[in-house]
Amino acid sequence: MTAHATPPPGSLHDRLQPLLAAAAADAVALAAPGRPPLTHGALRRLIAETLAWFAGQGIGRGDRVAIVLPNGPEMASCFLACASGVASAPLNPAYRADEFEFYLSDLRAKALVVEAGSSSPAVEVARHMGVRLVELHPGEAAGAFTLGTDGAAPPAAATYAEPDDVSMLLHTSGTTSRPKIVPLSQRNLAASAQHIARTLAFGPADCGLNIMPLFHIHGLIAGVLAPLAAGSRVFCTPGFNALKFFGWMDEAAPTWVTAVPTMHQAILARAGKNRDVIARHPLRFMRSSSSSIPPQVIRELEEVFGAPLIEAYGMTEATHQMASNPLPPALRKPGTVGRAAGPEIAIMAEDGSLLPPGATGEIVIRGPNVTAGYESNPKANAEAFVAGWFRTGDQGVMDEDGYVSITGRLKEIINRGGEKISPREVDEVLMDHPAVAQVVCFGMPHAKLGEEVAAVVVLREGQAATERELQQFVAGRVADYKVPARILFMDEIPKGATGKLQRIGLAARLGLG
Repeated sequence: MTAHATPPPGSLHDRLQPLLAAAAADAVALAAPGRPPLTHGALRRLIAETLAWFAGQGIGRGDRVAIVLPNGPEMASCFLACASGVASAPLNPAYRADEFEFYLSDLRAKALVVEAGSSSPAVEVARHMGVRLVELHPGEAAGAFTLGTDGAAPPAAATYAEPDDVSMLLHTSGTTSRPKIVPLSQRNLAASAQHIARTLAFGPADCGLNIMPLFHIHGLIAGVLAPLAAGSRVFCTPGFNALKFFGWMDEAAPTWVTAVPTMHQAILARAGKNRDVIARHPLRFMRSSSSSIPPQVIRELEEVFGAPLIEAYGMTEATHQMASNPLPPALRKPGTVGRAAGPEIAIMAEDGSLLPPGATGEIVIRGPNVTAGYESNPKANAEAFVAGWFRTGDQGVMDEDGYVSITGRLKEIINRGGEKISPREVDEVLMDHPAVAQVVCFGMPHAKLGEEVAAVVVLREGQAATERELQQFVAGRVADYKVPARILFMDEIPKGATGKLQRIGLAARLGLG
């Protein structure tokens, strides 16, 4: 039996272990479609054995280990193991070779974990760059695995990270600039997991149906780390698939699910044919985060599922959750992202002063889950931090009760000849039209005005509408300058890799202007 070093006080392992240990060793931690589950006891052993294996390979605290694995239980367990002892760097498996070359180089990765037999272009890129290739061999149980390389190494004691060590590295989206590296410490991850577990009252009886990608902060922290830290179980799917969702729901018998709005809308479209599944497995709550969800969709989801929809607000730099609507019986305010749920939240004016309730400004945060700063980017850090507050880049307002409403990304606000327009406002107006199922508004270039409002609309099945009809509908509810000059009808909303709506750059992507 390999000896394992004792986790340092305050580390991710040490902070979460008391909660993890609250679950019986034979309680289920990870499950997946058609596979035997992995228990909490087996997961704890797997983490220790994986870190011991890394130590035997000379990979330990501070070393960067990139992970390119399919969505599923092995991605979840490998992330948990790596985050406990090295600097984990989950990457999108859909990247092309040039993208892998950029990210592996930018991260200064020492090793890359891939599934045995992987055909990912990341494999050849890693070999070319001299990054050590580590093959993961899945076991029978969901999440079980062993690791292997071409060379053998003597066994060693597991080395656990210290509280201020980097636990995870993720890149910002880079929509308007070069992606920035966001280092998140052991303290950041532990704090965020505990914030989410407390907000959602996770317990051993809970089961989360995870459909979020596990290279993204939402799925990694809210979907996996937080519930496991509270002794819950997580059912890991291969990724979102609206056609398979209700089959997975029947197999997993979940008590909750978290997703982005576009996923919720796709689920809603198929819910009518699956009311028997919904009735068999009543949810305690549903959760939505990563982008705004129209209040109309919240109402429909709650009616169909008979469960509250908890809208939350998160971002990578905050290790996901910043604000959340509370569970019943506390007041939920649809259209808001709720109250501070971990870090402090304030609204800041352009001059750096904090604004009173009801005033619109930039949303700023500070707290134990907030990154200490972007890596090797003093210019970005100087712009992002003001008097100890992190600037989110979101425009919003806080009411007297502390509930935050996001009026838009500052970079997404449409400037039409000096008139500032929130695309979210126009989204919500269009969503009131009975023929509209989904919508995303954005700015498109205009020769004289600078920008003009445009929209992509997905119509409800069996419904019809024209561009002119929708323009007149909007014109009857908002000022003329907010009416979209162009409305494109599409079968689905253009989305990013994580399912989020991406307004910035959408005009160019669609060839407008």
